[in-house]
Amino acid sequence: MDQFNNIPKEKFEFANHSNFSHEKKLKTKPVGYFQDAFRRFKKNKGAVVAACIIIFLILFAIIVPFCTQYTVSYSDIYFKSTRPKLKLFENTNFWDGCEKKNTGKLDFMYYYAMGLESGHNAIKNQEYTIDEEGKYNYRLDSYHQIGVIYKNISDEEYKLIQDYQNRTGRQVIYPTVKLADRPKALQDQTNANYYYKTSGTSKTQIVYDDDGNIQPVYWTYVDGEKGGSYYDPNDQYDSIRIKGDNYVGEDGRTYSYAYARVTSSGWECRINYYEYYIFQHTEVLKDGIKEPYFIFGTTGNGKDILTCLASGARFSFIFATLVAVVNLVMGAIYGAIAGFYGGKIDLVMERISDILSAVPTMIVITLLKLHMGSASQMITLFIAFIFTGWIGMASSTRMQFYRYKRQEYVLAARTLGASDIRLMFKHIFPSAIGTLITGCALVIPSMIYSETNLSYLGIINLETGSITSVGTLIAAGQASLQSAPFIAFFPSLFLVLLMLSFNLFGNGLRDAFNPSLRGSEG
Repeated sequence: MDQFNNIPKEKFEFANHSNFSHEKKLKTKPVGYFQDAFRRFKKNKGAVVAACIIIFLILFAIIVPFCTQYTVSYSDIYFKSTRPKLKLFENTNFWDGCEKKNTGKLDFMYYYAMGLESGHNAIKNQEYTIDEEGKYNYRLDSYHQIGVIYKNISDEEYKLIQDYQNRTGRQVIYPTVKLADRPKALQDQTNANYYYKTSGTSKTQIVYDDDGNIQPVYWTYVDGEKGGSYYDPNDQYDSIRIKGDNYVGEDGRTYSYAYARVTSSGWECRINYYEYYIFQHTEVLKDGIKEPYFIFGTTGNGKDILTCLASGARFSFIFATLVAVVNLVMGAIYGAIAGFYGGKIDLVMERISDILSAVPTMIVITLLKLHMGSASQMITLFIAFIFTGWIGMASSTRMQFYRYKRQEYVLAARTLGASDIRLMFKHIFPSAIGTLITGCALVIPSMIYSETNLSYLGIINLETGSITSVGTLIAAGQASLQSAPFIAFFPSLFLVLLMLSFNLFGNGLRDAFNPSLRGSEG
């Protein structure tokens, strides 16, 4: 030490201020907790793709109900189990509203004859092939396979349709057929597509002329003569008439087709339903629907699957998010108190949550249904999910509080006089927020899945005039899995994408908010 005590004075000199090395400012911006978590989340490609799918499904649920021309309450018994149709593929053999068929000649000609009469081809483009077994292969258009129907209309509507036909050139009403010429085997003789001559016991076998053509059996009368009580030759029909009408017979008299039959309630007409549908929505309802068009097809009740699925998805998202938020708030407060104070308070609160968690959700739903009735099933489901749904969130919060409440920064804040509320929600809770957010993200699909299961099994019926659910749609398609699998396919696909995406998204959030993984990516 003596060598430092006896330093000569000349060894010292005043320092130049230019030689001082000052601290330099950081060139990079500080990275916050959430910003760092987002950076790590972006590196998880699976979670990013899952997030994009979730965003797409949410936008689908929000936007589609406002864009589609139908509503949840809409249904049409004639367009039931109608095949999906997308205009982009209209000229292809995919997603064109058609179904591949392989039938005998009798069934084939039944549909083929529809196109011959009206031009609305039940057989797509009237194209077909015959295989070695004599079977006819063709694509049946589910939008035109209805053909024509017998319908009783009022005198006012009868005149309105004629005016519509004359203005637009679209024929709705076709010549009618006498009762005696209608098939006998069909119930109430209501099948209006048999407009041609038939034979056999049931009068469904087609009779061809010498040239192999179908022979129409339209109700014919001589102009100027009365036809009795069944029809009126002067039937006030002055609209479009089909080819071959008003022909001159061998006796030199002019014959005309009857387009209506007088009934006690008005007029019974043979109406092409596809054209009548357009007339009804443009002239009567004026709701903007031009032609029947169902992108995802229709259910067995004639409901538009696209509209119902989007509305059901929107309800599921809103319902599940609301339940998750309530459970998060309740669970976070309950778990924070139990974890922060510990001891006897924690012991009592844990026993309460253990008792509640032992009560099956199904029992809660059943008791609530008995008490509240079937009119409040949505409220019943909401209360049942909240009754025990917060327990898992409370348990996670409690564990996080036990983990962080002994940390140095918490003890320092306590030493400086911070209150218990400040310690809980200012210092400890932010450290636990990552786990809670992850848990909340996984609660949402869990709620949707539970709600779908309950509505699928019929335990809860959420279908009303303006609301439906994904589970109800899947249940509706169960009976038609062989004949119309698309009814259950689209809601099932939505549920699969939702569950997989939320699981991947939740895993990505868990890794991103895990402080122990910070910096591990290199």
